[in-house]
Amino acid sequence: MKTGGQLIVDALEANGVDRIYCVPGESYLAVLDALHDSKIRSIVCRQEGGAAMMADCQGRLTGKPGICFVTRGPGATNASAGVHIAMQDSIPMILFIGQVASHTKEREAFQEVNYRAFFGDIAKWVVEIDDAARIPELVTRAFSVATSGRPGPVVVSLPEDMLTSEAEAPAALPATPVETRPGEEELSKLEALLNGAKNPFVILGGTRWDEEAVARIQKISETWALPVGVSFRRQMLFDHLHENYAGDVGIGVNPKLAKAIKEADVVLLVGGRFGEMPSSDYTLLKSPYPDQKLVHVHADADELGRVYRPTLAINASPAAFVEAFAKRRPASAPAWTGTAKALHAAYLEWSTPPLTGPGAVQMGPIMNWLEKVLPQDAILTNGAGNYATWVHRFHRFRRFATQGAPTSGSMGYGTPAAVAAKSLFPEREVIAFAGDGCFMMNGQEFATAVQYGLPIIVIVVNNGTYGTIRMHQEREYPGRVEATDLKNPDFAALARAYGGHGETVRETDEFAPAFERARSSGKPAIIEIKLDPEAITPTRTLSDIRNKR
Repeated sequence: MKTGGQLIVDALEANGVDRIYCVPGESYLAVLDALHDSKIRSIVCRQEGGAAMMADCQGRLTGKPGICFVTRGPGATNASAGVHIAMQDSIPMILFIGQVASHTKEREAFQEVNYRAFFGDIAKWVVEIDDAARIPELVTRAFSVATSGRPGPVVVSLPEDMLTSEAEAPAALPATPVETRPGEEELSKLEALLNGAKNPFVILGGTRWDEEAVARIQKISETWALPVGVSFRRQMLFDHLHENYAGDVGIGVNPKLAKAIKEADVVLLVGGRFGEMPSSDYTLLKSPYPDQKLVHVHADADELGRVYRPTLAINASPAAFVEAFAKRRPASAPAWTGTAKALHAAYLEWSTPPLTGPGAVQMGPIMNWLEKVLPQDAILTNGAGNYATWVHRFHRFRRFATQGAPTSGSMGYGTPAAVAAKSLFPEREVIAFAGDGCFMMNGQEFATAVQYGLPIIVIVVNNGTYGTIRMHQEREYPGRVEATDLKNPDFAALARAYGGHGETVRETDEFAPAFERARSSGKPAIIEIKLDPEAITPTRTLSDIRNKR
């Protein structure tokens, strides 16, 4: 006989969990008690949204579900931001929520929420476990649902009395991975389409990739001389300095890259949904009927034909697809051989940052310096805001599992994601980029980095405004600024107050020595860059936008 709390921890151990991210609550004390005697590491966070984002980042970098525990009511609703990210980004994670006791349900008890209703549209599956004896079955099922087909978040509600009650239950067994593989007939049809193409293009996206699969798609691109783009914030799926790399198909896409996709006769979309942002509001691939012949490869059959009607639909995970297609060869030398090299040259030009701009701090030289000193396996994280353009456009990702950034465009992600990344890979350098508004949404998780001795470096690009909204505001309503100006703390002093290292950069030349001091401090660090608000994008000022409406 074991308590429900003990059975939960047993099921986690059986499924290979080695750490959880949590904010403690009285609603799941029985789980915390069982964790005390477990080898599972508990990382206590400062807000449930940050904890859920850490779990998301673990799922993003490893392909295995990140685990988050929060308490009922406000704890659960705070965590919903991370669940939404995981859903839109197809990331495996499991959120466990303490729930009110069974005898108080349906009475609007203290902090009671109907989780099936609340999370129904932003989670892949929501379940409440009423019987402790069913814990091994339902927790293992949660792992299976979170990782199969299109991965996503699962929410598991845990009534308090169920966790303290004792039950006899079979030992939990790990979830069985489910792989979807392409058929030979589908592969032959794809081979025929490519052999008959004049101007094909490949777009990589989604999840269920691994290092081996990324290496295989690179080899396929070489064999078939294919130009390859990556979807919005999926940049770690292809080496940016490979001669077949054409750029990222995201917000503010390179016009030459957009033109190449629109003019392609065959588009091979592997792994991604190609939603509103990467498709430039469904203009690169028109919905529901693309102008190009579309071959859509996706692990979830429900995604095939949901937004686009493909010429050929292949229900397979990216890893299984590239393993199978790597054996195929073109019938003759491809007619488009020079296209990939031309697009790569266009990418190199596009990803070279400008060296000048308004104000005393120039982000272009800073990005150039970082490109020279950061190792290829450095992990970069960020949330959302115009500052992120400096990362996505000008950092050249070289390796898999080096990017933690939400495709859902959620602010506040970068700092908690960096904490999770450094916890997972302590030997690797982890850099978080954040705007001032973005940092303040989950910046308290810097305290988590200090508590666990995780020397992340957070670069706060401070322009005193919600920059993206200000940019749109000036374009649509020039000169009528409202609700976008910010008064911020001294971020370097804040870092020191937490017990970390703090630096302030007011001129470009100050950045490199500040970064090296942060590195050598051995502490979590914040480097605040005082950026002129006029430098609203790498190539445009606020005045440009206001005057050229």
